[in-house]
Order: sequence, then structure tokens, then C-alpha cells
Amino acid sequence: MLEQYIPPEIWTHDAESGGKWANINRPVSGATHDKALPIGEHPLQLYSMGTPNGQKITIMLEELLSLGKDAQYDAHMIKIGEGDQFSSGFVTINPNSKIPVLVDNSYDTPLPVFESASILVYLAEKFDVLLPKDTVKRAQVMNWLFWLHGSAPYLGGGFGHFYNYAPEKFEYAIDRFTMEIKRQLDVLDKQLAKNEFIAGDELSIADIATWPWYGNLVLGELYSAKTFLQVDDYTHVQRWAKAMLARPAFQRGRIVNKTWGEAWEQLENRHNAEDIDKVLALQPE
Repeated sequence: MLEQYIPPEIWTHDAESGGKWANINRPVSGATHDKALPIGEHPLQLYSMGTPNGQKITIMLEELLSLGKDAQYDAHMIKIGEGDQFSSGFVTINPNSKIPVLVDNSYDTPLPVFESASILVYLAEKFDVLLPKDTVKRAQVMNWLFWLHGSAPYLGGGFGHFYNYAPEKFEYAIDRFTMEIKRQLDVLDKQLAKNEFIAGDELSIADIATWPWYGNLVLGELYSAKTFLQVDDYTHVQRWAKAMLARPAFQRGRIVNKTWGEAWEQLENRHNAEDIDKVLALQPE
């Protein structure tokens, strides 16, 4: 039996016990170094990384472009493993030092928007798509958008951390978060059993928010936990996840600010549509 941990009277930060991310985790906020952020030519500037939260925004932007909206953007890589999010430039646009952050330079004063759900709502309202005006339908989309915003930390910071990243495997922690993730998958599966899309019969920002987390998970692209979680049992989530991935905008957005995986799914920075076209052209037939 493992020696029981007894919390001290006062907690102190032990940088040696933090595992893979120990070098960037700290109990205070603010900048650690001075560095300005790059700025591209388009009004919309995204500072992000191709994690699930980052994919939400690049997929949204590509969907907007596919709908004919003037949503051209520059996407700049923020390497969170190297602490880019603690630069003075990044902390200025998001004092919480988390990706993604969108800066809209179309105003007299640049407008930073952070938190992925906030960015999705901002873009949906700015371009008047993917968020219904009807009060009832809008409420349904918002219900599921914030369901995801509350649920994803259990998948990423909870299950993903203890199953994939923690320096040691702790049965209690893995069991606790596995139970919750399977419950969430069951909630989602039952909702998708009666709806083509998460919030009804139309694509919305609820789908765009949820797919990078639960879509990637059931398709085996997240944490290599497909067998462990028996994700094939969630047939309606599988159907939806595959349908979303078949959309060109999802295929395009999922590779932006990504530097791992196959060559045809890696694009560190995006400045125009041709950047994505060149990478996708590497995909085998």
C-alpha cells in the first residue's frame, strides 16, 4: 500500500513533483519574460496551439470562410510547453495566460477575446451564423456550449492528466475521472440519438466546441484511450464525430497551429488559405 499523503498545514509549490509540465506550472500569474506578439495582415489575429481548445477556434474560422464570410485570419503558434503564454505580449491580451486568444484589429482599439466559448460566441454574433436568433433554439445551443465548457476540464485536466501525463499512475484518480468521462459520453450519446447535431437539426457552435474534445476522443486521436474507455459503444457519438470530420472546414481547422502527427496534419502558422492547401495536399490518397 502506498504511503498515505497528509496535506501540510500550509501548501508550498514543489516544482519537482509536477511531471511533464512542471517547468511551466506555477501558482502565480503574470509575465516571465518580455516578448512582443507577431501581427499579420488580417484583422483577425489568433494566438493559439492545436490542442482541442485551439482547434475549436480554427475550425470555427474555417467554417466562417466556407460560408463566404470575410473571416480571413492569421494564426500564430503559441508553444505552451516552452512558456510562450507567459510572454509580456501574451499576458497583455490574456492575463490568465491560456490559449486561445483572438484579437480583432478591425476596431480603433484592438479587441482581445479570450476563453474559447467566449470567442465562439463573439465570432457567431459578429458574422451572424451558427448561433440561432430564435430564443428557444439559441438557448439549446448555449446549454450545450456551456455543458462542454464545464465538462472538458474533466476530460483534459482530469482524465487526460492522470491517464496520460501524470508522473505516476494513481488508480483512484484514474477511476474517478474515467467514471465521469464515461458518464459524459453517455449524456452526449443519448442527446445525439435524437438529434443530428448536438443542439438540434443544425450545425452550431456547440458542435464546433465539442468535437475537438469528444470527437477526437472517440476517433482515437486523444490520449490513446479508445480501448480503455470502450468508445465504440457510443455509436451516436461515433456517427456524429465522423460526420463532423467529413466537413472540409473541420479537416482544415484541425491542423492549424499543430506540430505533431503526420506531415499532412501539421501547420505551425496560418496566414492564408494556401498555407492549409499545401499541407493537406501531402495527405496520401
